[in-house]
Amino acid sequence: KMIPTFFSLEKSLKSVPELIAMSRTDDKTKRLLDLAKRLEGIVRHSSTHACGVVITKNSLDAYTPRQKGSKDDGSILTQYEMHAIEDLGLLKMDFLGLKNLTVIENTLKLIETFHNKKVDIEKIPLEDKKTFNLFQKANTVGVFQFESSGMKRYLQQLRPTKFEDVIAMVALFRPGPMEHIPEYIEAKHEPSKIKYIHPKMEPILKKTYGVIVYQDQVLEIARQLAGFTYGEADILRKAVGKKIKALLDEQADKMIQGMIKNDIDEQTAEKIWRFIKPFADYGFNKSHSTCYALIGYQTAYLKAHYTLEFMTSLMNSDRGDIDRIATFVNEAKKLGIKVLPPDINESLEHFTMVKPDYIRFGLATIKNVGQNVVEAIVRERKLNGDYSSISDFLNRLNPKDFNKRSLESLIKTGAFDQLEDRYYLLMNMERMLNYSREASKIRESNQVSLFGALEGEAQTFNLETNREPEFKKDDKMFWEKELLGIYVSGHPLNRYETLFKKTTSSIKGLNTAQVGQQVKIAGIINTIKRFITKTGKPMLFVEIEDLTGKMEALVFPTVLEKNPAPWQEGKILVLSGKISDKDEQLKLLCNKAEEPKAI
Repeated sequence: KMIPTFFSLEKSLKSVPELIAMSRTDDKTKRLLDLAKRLEGIVRHSSTHACGVVITKNSLDAYTPRQKGSKDDGSILTQYEMHAIEDLGLLKMDFLGLKNLTVIENTLKLIETFHNKKVDIEKIPLEDKKTFNLFQKANTVGVFQFESSGMKRYLQQLRPTKFEDVIAMVALFRPGPMEHIPEYIEAKHEPSKIKYIHPKMEPILKKTYGVIVYQDQVLEIARQLAGFTYGEADILRKAVGKKIKALLDEQADKMIQGMIKNDIDEQTAEKIWRFIKPFADYGFNKSHSTCYALIGYQTAYLKAHYTLEFMTSLMNSDRGDIDRIATFVNEAKKLGIKVLPPDINESLEHFTMVKPDYIRFGLATIKNVGQNVVEAIVRERKLNGDYSSISDFLNRLNPKDFNKRSLESLIKTGAFDQLEDRYYLLMNMERMLNYSREASKIRESNQVSLFGALEGEAQTFNLETNREPEFKKDDKMFWEKELLGIYVSGHPLNRYETLFKKTTSSIKGLNTAQVGQQVKIAGIINTIKRFITKTGKPMLFVEIEDLTGKMEALVFPTVLEKNPAPWQEGKILVLSGKISDKDEQLKLLCNKAEEPKAI
């Protein structure tokens, strides 16, 4: 963490005082840095393209050396990377997969399991009121293509009422077309403002309120108004897209002359050309937009009608992405769904839906708990029922299936909370491991145990509870953050919630209208990245999180020099500063940091 981003070790050892000091005084650090310098800059691995497939006319060996894939799945890789493959003239195809399709499939399976009902996703009504209500309110977290804050803002303004609106928004919400979204929205709500340059354009643009939305519409205008064939219209599209001036001038003249021949006066023909030219450049074809819009609509439909099943599938699809999981957990809470820590008797491998209204973290989502441990716990539970006590768990599970690290992680995340207090379990962990090993030996050897019970009889483990565990109440929240990636059973900021509501702005409430303004926010520090400025002074890039979201704060050298002490991960701070939207993301340019008054 002392090494600034984009700095070499050599440069860091010349410019970071703390690192310099450690390298001189700590032998382990010096040895680590010496070894790291020898490794720095060499190739670290051979990587595999996510979806690239090379197709050759003859045997692959005639063109490129090959190797086995790193996964034991029989895959074969080219040793040349993708650019060299293309330079050889070989065909490289990208076969993409959408995880949203998996979310839909898994949601349908949960519906069938829990409701004994089969939903044919291809036959859902495309005019469903509940689904359009979701779009109109922009409750679109997890809805394919409709999650961004900009898209949500436009959905609330548009208030879509038909599937055509959903298709149009997919096509319009892209650089270029985006500037015409207000025009589209205004025309939808005030049809009197819809205008056509020529009556012949109305049948082509009627469904999109007089606005060109799709590339297909450009081609139809060229065909119906200028007499182009489909082939000629496609040449026009390519000419505009590639911005080849000579070809563009040729097409412009051809199009205008074609319209004049079709009884459109020259002035109107030139106006139509100026109107369609920019759209031909960026237009989405309607079939592409429709496919995306249909998947978006299907996810919205499932979220509206089968919320618990959909949110469970959503969490499982992004279980490796902590930021996405945090977003989904917050969304679930808004929808009245509880998301609870793992439970030894309810959790399966991944996120588990539990009727009527909550979701459990899966056992495999816990850091340090391996696949073998999870499979053993779930398999034994399915065969012989729930675990009735900690003794029952230790008696039934083979000590080979878990170790100190996995047991500690299960305890810290609350997996045993329904059986015993997690603080006392941690205090007794060594005794629990010894007991498990002893119980296993007895089962195998038919001997009387040190605990006085015969093989075949139920062994009993007694917790030592005659002293207070040396843990704080807040510890369990930080354990959850460390091992699950997010706070689940509570949040360190909860006790400050009333104070912060009165004195600070929420991160989610900040917007572009506040750029340049002084604001005050409060939250907990998640990560700190250290940089060295051109003048050789340290500055920080800090991720701060409150109960509504996260943002980045930039802490410049002058602020850091005045008050270096509070900048620690896990610290709760109140930050003051100006809002910036550089790189189109809101950031806080921090000019003051202080710890909140104790509550």
